Amino acid sequence: MEKIASFTIDHIKLEPGVYVSRKDTVGSEVITTFDLRMTSPNDEPVMNTAEVHTIEHLGATFLRNHPLYKDKTIYFGPMGCRTGFYLLLAGNYTSKDIVGLIIEMFEFIRDFHDEVPGASPKDCGNYLDMNLGMANYLASRYLENTLYDIDDAHLVYPA
Repeated sequence: MEKIASFTIDHIKLEPGVYVSRKDTVGSEVITTFDLRMTSPNDEPVMNTAEVHTIEHLGATFLRNHPLYKDKTIYFGPMGCRTGFYLLLAGNYTSKDIVGLIIEMFEFIRDFHDEVPGASPKDCGNYLDMNLGMANYLASRYLENTLYDIDDAHLVYPA
């Protein structure tokens, strides 16, 4: 069996950043998958499920309400390894194209201090597994340590 593309990235060299993971064509439309890497794999502790779940709810809510990207957002959700998130957008994008969007989203998450959207038994299958304080902290950390001064080395996967 062939390795899937995401398993061919050297996770020892991988640092937090915004990376194009893959591009797929569905009909005539390109779907760009982004790797929003928030922690260094196998180097830093992974994020706990409660904060990952909270970031997922807030990020998905932000994206599905964004005036320019709501109709282009296919999916936003966590990586199984809990070191970041995948964002799938309809369109042929580079990492640089969406840095502004990602900064906007993580500022929204950092500054959010209300009831987490969808965090009720009627709306979510695990609504008690939320940690807004840690989601705020991790969003702030990603902004300060990665996004605000992102360079080309953190926009393209390491060789």
